[in-house]
Formats: sequence, structure tokens, C-alpha cells
Amino acid sequence: MPSVIALDAMGSDRAPKPEVEGAILAARQYGVRVLLVGSETTIKMELDRHGAARRLPIEIVHASEVITMDDKVEAIRAKRDSSMRVGLRLAREGQASGFVTAGNTGAAMATAKVVLGAVPGVDRPALVAVFPTAPGTPAILLDVGANVDCKPQNLEQFAVMGDVYFRAMFGKRPGTTEPRVGLLSIGEEETKGNELTREAFQLLKQLPLNFVGNVEGRDLYNGNVDVIVADGFVGNVALKISEGVANLVRTALKESLKATITRQVGALLSRSAFTDFKKRLDHTEYGGAPLLGVKGVCIITHGSSNANAMKNAVRVAAEFAERGVNQLIENGLAALRPAVGVGTL
Repeated sequence: MPSVIALDAMGSDRAPKPEVEGAILAARQYGVRVLLVGSETTIKMELDRHGAARRLPIEIVHASEVITMDDKVEAIRAKRDSSMRVGLRLAREGQASGFVTAGNTGAAMATAKVVLGAVPGVDRPALVAVFPTAPGTPAILLDVGANVDCKPQNLEQFAVMGDVYFRAMFGKRPGTTEPRVGLLSIGEEETKGNELTREAFQLLKQLPLNFVGNVEGRDLYNGNVDVIVADGFVGNVALKISEGVANLVRTALKESLKATITRQVGALLSRSAFTDFKKRLDHTEYGGAPLLGVKGVCIITHGSSNANAMKNAVRVAAEFAERGVNQLIENGLAALRPAVGVGTL
């Protein structure tokens, strides 16, 4: 039976256009049933622009309110019929396998915690982002923005959730027996970093994980580590810098290849390689950031997301649900309590 994913059709900067187009691509390519949540009139107008959508498993679920990018987190209490809250309710009640939004990140996280609740053993959910690496197998970084201020035990939980998520979604990297977990810091030595990372280091090295110690920013991409743990402030800065560098590389390469006739001919001959290169650096291929640690599937993607990003966010939500990641996280945390002390996790 195909997965059913609720997609907030009113969340992105250009809603509902990318949401509708992404839903069509996901339904067509992955056979996923998509519930577009939001203003029925607005969504229907956009769907009517795509005649082929009538033959696809796409439905509209009406929601009369929208949480905007300018709304404060408190808006979730006032807007009880927002597309975000209605979509998460569908996930909680089992009418959808998961929920995807490109809306207000803070509101999405707060609403998910209220509507879905937290997985037992998780104090704070974390957002996880996927990064390309030189060897080709992705690496993941968490947290990338859910928690600006963290305690050492939060990073401990992030490490466990990241290890479980990597195993479930990517398996193991060739040549390794289990995911390599690192703590993002300013140096590899155990004594490097601030008070938070030094205390977290002591907790992480006691976990029955493949903890490789401190790692630095360059390790996001070199393939030396699979799961990178950070507080949400540092993780979000690393994520945004990485996206900016990727855009710079694509733009600079494109301009350089247009500089002379010889380069243009060379670019034409190497079009396939350049297409692969662009796809590898394209964050829209990775499908947004799952919110780990809530009782349900919630994927949060950029407000500027295009149809490809929406399509892949729906795909990730379906895969997350099908592989039972939340239950694996709960089992992983429960199994670790005797090993690290009941009061730690």
C-alpha cells in the first residue's frame, strides 16, 4: 500500500505553486498519495493548471488559516485551523504517514512538538541535514536549527538519534562496520572547544557508538565521518555557509565556462559530467530536514523550495515512515539507558 503524505500547500514563499508541482512529481515518480493541505479554492486553481493531476493520487484537505513567515510561534495557539496544524493532525491520527512543510520553521517545530509529542527519552527534537561528501556517500549533521541553546545531554541524544537515522536511511558506508559519529568543534583534541563541547565529549565517548571524537568543519565533506553532532546555532551556521558556497561554486563555474568559445565547446562535450556535478551539490535533491525525536514524521524544508525540493521532501517523508525510524530511535534510547545511566538520557 503506498504511503500517504500530508503536504502543507501554503508554506513556501511562492505557495501553492511549488507544493502542487512537487506533489505531482512525487505522485507520478514514487506512487505516493499526497494530501495537499490549505485553502481548497487556491489549491484547486493551481491544480487545474495541470490536467494530468486529475489522474494522480492527489487530494485536497481544506484548512482555513495560514501561519506566515512573519508570525510568532505563539500564532500556533491562535491559528488552530492552519494548514500546518491540520497537516500534523492528519499525521497524528494516522490519516497520513508523514507531514511536509516549507513554512515557518520555528512554528513548524513548535506545532510538531504540541501535536505529535516527543519520543520517550528525547528532551529536545533535532533537525538533521544531509551533506554530499567526496567519496559519494552522504553525511548528516544535527542539529541544524531546532535548538540554539543546548545542554551536553541534548548533544548526547542527538548522537544516538543521528546514528539510528543514518543506519535506517543510508545503511553503512563501504569499508565500515557502523556509522562514525563525530562532535563538531574547533579542533580534534579532546580539550578543544567550548564548555558545551568539552562536556558533551565526555558523554559521547561513553556511548556504545562508533564515536571518533572531535571533528572540524572540513569533515562535513571529506567522508571521514558519517554523523556530525552540533548545537542548533553552530549547525545552522554551518548549513547556511555550505549552501552559500555551493551556490557560489555553481555560479562561478557556469560563468567561467561561458567565458570563451573554447570553454563553451568543452562544456558542451562535458555536459553529462557537469549535470552530475550540479546535482550532487543541489540541496533540493536531499528533501529537507527531518525533525528527529517527535512521535511522527515531520520534514521541514526551505521557504524558497522549488518543485524538486518538494518532491524529494515527500520522498524522504515516505521513506522515513516506511523504515520505522521513530521506533528505532525510541528503541535505541531505551537500550542505552542502562549503559549510560538512567538520569543521563
